[in-house]
Amino acid sequence: MSVPAPASAADAPPGQHWKAATAAWIGSALEYYDFFVYGSAAALIFPKVFFDSSDPATATLLSLATFGVAYAARPLGALVLGHVGDRLGRKKIMVFTLILMGLSTFLIGCLPTRAQAGSLAPVLLVLCRVLQGISAAGEQASASSMSLEHAPADRRGFFTSFTLSGTQGGQLIATLVFIPVSRLPEHQLLSWGWRVPFWLSVAVAVTGYVIRRRLRETPAFAQQAATEGVVRLPLAVLVREHWADVLRVIAGALIASVSTIFTVWALAYATSDAVGMSRTFMLWVGALANLFALAAIPLWAKLSDRIGRRPVFLTGAVGSAAAMAGYLWAVSTGSRPLTLTLGIVAFGLVYSAANGVWPAFYGEMFATRVRLSGLAVGTQIGFAVAGFAVTFAAEIAGPGGDDWPSVALFTAALCLPPALAALTARETHQVPTELLGERPDSRAKRAERVTAV
Repeated sequence: MSVPAPASAADAPPGQHWKAATAAWIGSALEYYDFFVYGSAAALIFPKVFFDSSDPATATLLSLATFGVAYAARPLGALVLGHVGDRLGRKKIMVFTLILMGLSTFLIGCLPTRAQAGSLAPVLLVLCRVLQGISAAGEQASASSMSLEHAPADRRGFFTSFTLSGTQGGQLIATLVFIPVSRLPEHQLLSWGWRVPFWLSVAVAVTGYVIRRRLRETPAFAQQAATEGVVRLPLAVLVREHWADVLRVIAGALIASVSTIFTVWALAYATSDAVGMSRTFMLWVGALANLFALAAIPLWAKLSDRIGRRPVFLTGAVGSAAAMAGYLWAVSTGSRPLTLTLGIVAFGLVYSAANGVWPAFYGEMFATRVRLSGLAVGTQIGFAVAGFAVTFAAEIAGPGGDDWPSVALFTAALCLPPALAALTARETHQVPTELLGERPDSRAKRAERVTAV
């Protein structure tokens, strides 16, 4: 495979790093709008629409389980899309995942309800959710690889953070869309109102395609293809040379449990009879927390460009364990000011430290030839566990769904592996982009080969 390649990111066309970061932001925002619309619906709507509403506790548990199904499908999607991305390039995966997510989300809005199709309805829901999961498996890995490999070496943390601030932007948009929908009269909400946010995904696919098809392939991937060629079996190289880093990424990715428990379980708990907060208020808590996250994520990422990825990520992991306990306590009190304040602190500020820096932190562990595979496989296995954290939390909360201290301890336990991953990882923020993922004893040799070309 012969591909003309610039020697480094510095030789890329002017402004390309901003174009890549912007495309990552917008694409991730649109993609995760779809993903989080499902999360809100799984907590508020689907127990009544797709499951037996005569047993609310069981219906909620099953609905939250369908939220986790997409995470179970992610590792499969990561294996396939990671392989293709390291063989054919980052751009193709970025376009494909956006179209697949838009289509599968639109189809969810067209599904018959349990009253209309019986047990077939939840089966079709799960199938669409699996397609969402496969799409999401390649989205963040390809967007993170694209922005990292286009970024100036001393600002990789900042530019890769656009992927995650885009994710938070998508969650914010999804929440804002659901606020007016949730205020519809009950019969309108359950008949047609819940479908509208899913139908809007048509715009997602069209807009994302227009934005991403104009991107250029990354200098790092083009250079790899031109000098050494692409790897025939990226997964084999990944397992042979980067197995320890894959395990670190899997452990680190468990930090996403904070997001799923905040976004889905806490929403269901707060609006249950045990607490009695309104749907609209809790959706606003999520919206404002995401608004703060949009500002916090690039600031944490810029700090990681100065002091390193490890200390920033570690701050987010350890801090989230305490901050989420405080947030769940606030929800249990029924106090709106406390819930809003601690929700912003936990999700908007503290969690953003780990969330904003992980694209660079994980991506810099891998060499260019297997970066997309390493990011995709490692994160998606960890995210699969994080997705089902919601279901486990619902079980841990007991029959009444109100044992929040146990859920807080469970969340804190899930923050421990990410902290250990950060403590054992190499610091990479000052390593040149072309030498990332290389063993110290092989960096000199590779640098000589790259310079010779």
